[in-house]
Amino acid sequence: MRVLSGIQPSGTLHIGNYLGMMKPMISYMNRESLFVFIVNLHALTSVINGKRLSEDTLDVASDFLALGLDPDRCVFWVQSDVPEVVELCWILTCITPMGLLERCHSYKDKIARGISPNHGLFAYPVLMAADILLYQSDLVPVGKDQKQHIEVARDVAMKFNNIYGETFVIPEGEINEEVATIPGTDGQKMSKSYDNTIEIFLDQKTLKKKVMGIKTDSTPVDKPKDPNTCNLFQIYRHFAPIDRVAEVQRLYIEGGAAYGTIKKELVGFLWDFFGESRQEKNRLARDPGYVREVLATGAHKARTVAMETIDTVRQRVGIRY
Repeated sequence: MRVLSGIQPSGTLHIGNYLGMMKPMISYMNRESLFVFIVNLHALTSVINGKRLSEDTLDVASDFLALGLDPDRCVFWVQSDVPEVVELCWILTCITPMGLLERCHSYKDKIARGISPNHGLFAYPVLMAADILLYQSDLVPVGKDQKQHIEVARDVAMKFNNIYGETFVIPEGEINEEVATIPGTDGQKMSKSYDNTIEIFLDQKTLKKKVMGIKTDSTPVDKPKDPNTCNLFQIYRHFAPIDRVAEVQRLYIEGGAAYGTIKKELVGFLWDFFGESRQEKNRLARDPGYVREVLATGAHKARTVAMETIDTVRQRVGIRY
């Protein structure tokens, strides 16, 4: 089974990115054929600073490698290094109904948040479909907000297959409910757009400031609290030892959970959790040539698969003669 997922280089990565996408992808290395890529073409819909996008792309790659992604056990590349995806995107655009895209809530949500409307935002699901179908992906782990885009990819693949004959694997989406929505410091979904993130590789002083700023209610220490609705606990449970999580959960339910104490513990757990990765990230920062070499090798492997698919597509639609 081929598993594929991508992440945008649209800013510094945070623990929501780690729990929701990076950790699950790294875990797939030992079990499946894994394709992981940095979706810099998608990032163009929101990042208009070329220098920043270039730097963030390399930074995200370094983060993935530092956190344990082994390029020898997966295909790891940058989206734009395989130009066939743009060709496939155009071909798919020509059979994608306008109504299908007009029903996508992601575009509407972004416009409602004040993001300037452009064709890239509107056609985003078609490029995502091209990403998925080009590599004949079986399984695509995504967050809840991307579920509809997987449905678009499936609809487009089936329509293409109906018109031109069996060409694409029909992908399945996978949503891990355990980490589907990681709360940010303000209680909303952790997102760079909301400025409520806790970045993975913060310095210790900034980490403490962000964690101590996590929004909590005013329930007294000795009163029972619901751990399932507490932003702090929903982050804490992913990084504290299992036995301590169980103990703190009991304190929430029975009374005795002190937010200040839990926040201080969380600072320590986060610092230690990413300790080895932080050292590796610092090493990679001093050797960007190695990171570029890894990405170039991954792009070559990805393009080998892409060329096979696009050659078939060209024949089917009649642009190879």
